[in-house]
Amino acid sequence: MTGDWRMDRIGAALRGENPTVLRRLEAGFAVIGDVQFLPGYSVLLVDEPGVQRLSDLPRARRLSFLSDMDRLGEAVERVCRRLDPGFRRVKMENLGNTDPFLHAHVWPRFEWEPAELVGKPVWLYPGDRWSEASP
Repeated sequence: MTGDWRMDRIGAALRGENPTVLRRLEAGFAVIGDVQFLPGYSVLLVDEPGVQRLSDLPRARRLSFLSDMDRLGEAVERVCRRLDPGFRRVKMENLGNTDPFLHAHVWPRFEWEPAELVGKPVWLYPGDRWSEASP
């Protein structure tokens, strides 16, 4: 996937131009992750441009975002459990380290992952896994 939509993921989702959108939720957009070395990796994008952190939202919207994160996590879990016997669990993270907009990562984890990584944070995977060209 390439194109200008990556420069404004939320605006592109609001305009119907973000090709990774799976579904519109109450406070955001469920999108498929850019990389799929862990199949089913998804992201929840807030639906308000300019919102950088969870605490930027009023309490009711904050709870809606967290509820959406839960819904997305449950959906990823159901699909991965059905399609892959090696499915272990879903890990959800709201980090805010790099991208300047509120989002949450939903990572399915599997028994077939390398032994040295299976129980560790996904961010420890080698850098070559983080590009679209990776297997």
